[in-house]
Amino acid sequence: MAKLKLNNLTKAYSRKVVPVKELSLSVEDNEFLTLVGPSGCGKSTILRLIAGLEQATAGQVLIGDKDITPLPPKERNIAMVFQSYALYPHMTVYENMASGLKLRGLPAGDIQKRIQDASRVLGLDELFDRRPSQLSGGQRQRVALGRALVREPEAFLLDEPLSNLDALLREQVRADLKQIFEAQRSPVVYVTHDQTEAMTLSTKVAVLSQGHLQQLGTPDAIYRKPANRFVAGFIGSPQMNLITLERVEKSVLLGDFRIDLPEGISPHPSVVMGIRPEHVRLPQPGDQQTIRGDVFLVENLGMSTLISVRIHGTDDTTLRALLPSDADWSRDNIELALPPQLLHWFNADTEERLGS
Repeated sequence: MAKLKLNNLTKAYSRKVVPVKELSLSVEDNEFLTLVGPSGCGKSTILRLIAGLEQATAGQVLIGDKDITPLPPKERNIAMVFQSYALYPHMTVYENMASGLKLRGLPAGDIQKRIQDASRVLGLDELFDRRPSQLSGGQRQRVALGRALVREPEAFLLDEPLSNLDALLREQVRADLKQIFEAQRSPVVYVTHDQTEAMTLSTKVAVLSQGHLQQLGTPDAIYRKPANRFVAGFIGSPQMNLITLERVEKSVLLGDFRIDLPEGISPHPSVVMGIRPEHVRLPQPGDQQTIRGDVFLVENLGMSTLISVRIHGTDDTTLRALLPSDADWSRDNIELALPPQLLHWFNADTEERLGS
């Protein structure tokens, strides 16, 4: 199978409305790329450009060495799964899965084999005679996936396919998706606003903002080394603590507390310090960088507790920490450790990452 490549892809509806701006990336065989970002960042438009449902203003969409940018959707050999499932209500499950293959003129025997192969993966055998109105949301989603799988396309496109499912069913179908596409060779491009889906399903994640690619990498790389302040604040739940601090020589001041800057950070008058709530912890022997404050909000999350702390010596600077539910701490004058190796530093002006 051929890889999918985007070269300087741009979509402009007017001079002021440009949802996709010079996007370049590639998805190799057997890779699962997730496009993630806030509403309006351009991720669904990118999917429509790949599918041919929108025409690019500039740039190219290639599968292998073939430029498919000028081709209509029906000639691109790409399968797309929509948020709305887009099943034919008057057709049975079997007929829905077979419809696209019949239009392509495949022999009846080939159609039956492809549907049976997809059905074994998705568990649809018992649903063949039902119509969409007789199916649950999860079943309809599996039929939509089956209709895409039987096409044996050169690329799969999925546009928020789990957003209409309840939380428990979404978790189950997400696990099914991971297994299904690990067995496929074709590139997969998946659009979601759900960070859990992006982190658990993907081999590669593209973080987008206002049509621009902010960072492209493995889920682990994006989590551990966000390229800029936007990615740091967007990826992760709970959201990363990001605090703008004034520099004092080789340190910064956080209220009554001095925090050392790592070696190799060039002299900026102010920096943004970031640390994820799950990396803030109660002090251990040998910890040197600690702060104190008062807890003003406690959120019980079951296995952990999310606390919000107003830091001593500041007007209203707060820090959130995700602590084990059985941890022993006091609401007043709580002490928290900030492990230096888990701190992130960003230029306060350019918002780019500082250091390694």
